[in-house]
Amino acid sequence: MKLNELKDNQGATKNRIRVGRGIGSGKGKTGGRGYKGQKSRSGVAINGFEGGQMPIYRRLPKRGFKNYFAKEFAVVNLDTLQKAVDAGKLTASAVDIEALLASGIISKEYDGVRLLARGAITTGITISVNSASKAAVAAIEKAGGKVNLIQA
Repeated sequence: MKLNELKDNQGATKNRIRVGRGIGSGKGKTGGRGYKGQKSRSGVAINGFEGGQMPIYRRLPKRGFKNYFAKEFAVVNLDTLQKAVDAGKLTASAVDIEALLASGIISKEYDGVRLLARGAITTGITISVNSASKAAVAAIEKAGGKVNLIQA
């Protein structure tokens, strides 16, 4: 197969509807907008407008809080690490963020990597991450490994 022979699967693409191109097209004359009224004309922006009634987004109280300074971590669990070691994707000697990315355990680093304690680990590994739960650190140390916390 060559680049000039590539094409989409049957039915994967559709031609766009060309409105206002004759009555035989099915979208001619009014172009699918119906008759008269504000929405039949150009320049209409009425999303959320409720005919002069106070819109629902203004009637309801504001809720919640968004911390814009919160850090988002890529999460790694103990059972995921154990599967990767068993499969030969990771070496138990020294695991760092680059090794986790290279093995496909995490797809992106975000603001750092956090180790959590889901599952069990039997291999004593030395891992360097930005953050770890107390239970995860205890489980790795019990298996004979070590957790190094690094600053992001």
